[in-house]
Amino acid sequence: MRAQDILPDHVNQADLGGITIRKGTVAAFLANARVWTNLETTATARAEAETDMLEALPALRAVGLFEVLDIRDSALRAWVAANIKD
Repeated sequence: MRAQDILPDHVNQADLGGITIRKGTVAAFLANARVWTNLETTATARAEAETDMLEALPALRAVGLFEVLDIRDSALRAWVAANIKD
């Protein structure tokens, strides 16, 4: 399966189980995770990344990201586990 099989170029989002998933959700989560785990990140930038990751968690869970991939950073893995809603 290719990316365009999931969301064609002209489609920017999909709804899955009542959750809206935008095209850039996974990439944005990864970018924010890099900020969050960087020891040189300011407290303000880390808090902003955390807020953005928190907003993305329902969509990431809906697409099954955490059923297939493990988060290598133990602190981020624990944070996701504590904040993911069942």
